[in-house]
Amino acid sequence: MQEWLDAYGESHQNPTNKKVHWICVPVIFFTIIGLLASIPSASLKSLVPDQIAIYAHWGTVVIALGLLFYLRLSFSMFLGILLWCLFCLWGNAQLEMHASWPLWAISLLLFVLAWIGQFWGHKVEGKKPSFFQDLQFLLIGPAWLLAFIYRRLGIKY
Repeated sequence: MQEWLDAYGESHQNPTNKKVHWICVPVIFFTIIGLLASIPSASLKSLVPDQIAIYAHWGTVVIALGLLFYLRLSFSMFLGILLWCLFCLWGNAQLEMHASWPLWAISLLLFVLAWIGQFWGHKVEGKKPSFFQDLQFLLIGPAWLLAFIYRRLGIKY
């Protein structure tokens, strides 16, 4: 886990870029779940009880696969990301039920704005985003932020 975090951190040294990442990485993660949740999935919803059908979508499937990646690297990181994923599922369900706009529209708008922020942060940094080197870095971004929280709380990862 630490090797991945160190490699990711090489292109995230600038304080402005770091601040941008604290906003944009969680927004991108959240909106990807929202976009995936917006894909019609009647076949998935038919497999579960009505009370949890709002969580039966492609976002949940992708979360389950992503969690396997984290589990392979670090159990404590897996647990932290799991909590974040549960919040994302709940938050997107709340938006879907209560927002004036469709979930896909909210997610798409925020997704685009967050990526604009990410690329601006990397322009300030003067380095390309890590995922240009390896797509797995798209999964390391959230863990990189969580690692800061863990260090503050004295949690080993």
